[in-house]
Amino acid sequence: MRRRLVVATVAAACALVGLAGCTSAGSPAVDHGQVEGRLDSEVAERLDAALADAVRLSGSSGAVAGVWVPWSGTWTTGAGTVDFGDGATEATASTGFQLAAGTGQVTCAIMLGMVDRGDLRLDEPVSALVRGIPGLEGVTVEQLCRHDSGIADYYGPLRRFFVGNPERVWPAGELVASGLAADEHGEPGTTWAESGTGILLLAMGLEQHSGRSWADLAEEYVFGPLELEDTVIPAENRFGYDGALGGYAAGYDAEGARSCEVLVDVSERSSSIGGTDSGARTTLADAKAIVEAYAAGSLFTEATARKVWTLEPFGGEAPGWQSQGIGAQQYGPLRGVAGESVGALSAMYSDPASGLTVVVALNNSTSGEAFVREAAFALASIASKAPAVEDRERPLVELPWSFDQAVQRMTETAACPPPAEAGEDAAEEAPATEG
Repeated sequence: MRRRLVVATVAAACALVGLAGCTSAGSPAVDHGQVEGRLDSEVAERLDAALADAVRLSGSSGAVAGVWVPWSGTWTTGAGTVDFGDGATEATASTGFQLAAGTGQVTCAIMLGMVDRGDLRLDEPVSALVRGIPGLEGVTVEQLCRHDSGIADYYGPLRRFFVGNPERVWPAGELVASGLAADEHGEPGTTWAESGTGILLLAMGLEQHSGRSWADLAEEYVFGPLELEDTVIPAENRFGYDGALGGYAAGYDAEGARSCEVLVDVSERSSSIGGTDSGARTTLADAKAIVEAYAAGSLFTEATARKVWTLEPFGGEAPGWQSQGIGAQQYGPLRGVAGESVGALSAMYSDPASGLTVVVALNNSTSGEAFVREAAFALASIASKAPAVEDRERPLVELPWSFDQAVQRMTETAACPPPAEAGEDAAEEAPATEG
């Protein structure tokens, strides 16, 4: 059994040397000198309302979210219920959820840990690690985690099949083959495009290279050092997830078009849909520890951390404040990831300078990654302005978006929003489900 995360308080020592965040001796866990207690009631009420709006717009039955503001307090909560069933359990801050965003981040952290150990190089050819898969010439392990390998994503083209048959077990090789068969996004190292295929391919390579399982590697390089005990990829044929958020997604018609009229219950689903890219289950405490350590670079050597956060712009029409590191993105000062897997959306971001950290999970995947990212940005905008408690000073957290802008984009990306004229009665009525 892995030990619960216990971090010694070293805030005073951090202040003496002028560091924004420190780690306890012998541990990569980050300590930002978090103030104990809940956030100011007015701030908490605004966060509650924003999360409720995200649940409503996404068509979820419930959500789990946390905000940690070192100078002000914490807010961890559940909203709604774990599913739409009669007498469903209320979601709480301790309710588990699928780490749709961060599983791939853990896979990249394993790779970076192996680089620090001298077992790999960032420019290691993927073809040297993965046997029997052609067409990988010129692709490196770094490019897989920077999402500029040119390899297409497997998830979008297969989404309707995942929704239609969530209990099917998908071999990782089959998902990778699907991504490799699609049109490439460009030559390796030239074009940014998120690719879960690349993360699955990386995990396959790490397992073959080391002769060890992903779970074993994750324990050594991430879960063990951070003393986490609640994050795991379940067996692919274990479909239920007791005491956790269920899962929903809009159905598809006979022509393969999404139908907002049908909500499919995908709570019973295989972790092989996503696997080492997005299939892990976790808790708020574990997700917070992972994203804070990754954002601060404390899981890695100083030299590797600098490479991780040597940023490359997304390119295209993306604004300059959006960029890609190795294994995670940066939006303004926030570093982390957002993601989708069937029945689950999650986002996790942390500012290594101020310590502001946000985690949010929803249980309807229909609106996709952009929706949950904007939900996290809305929460971050509220939290960044939380008043400091006595003897603490509120830092300047310059987010390149306002709360209203985040809410507007969240509303625009809601794929199946409830009718505006529905009113409170309709909002209280659970949608019809199948599956």
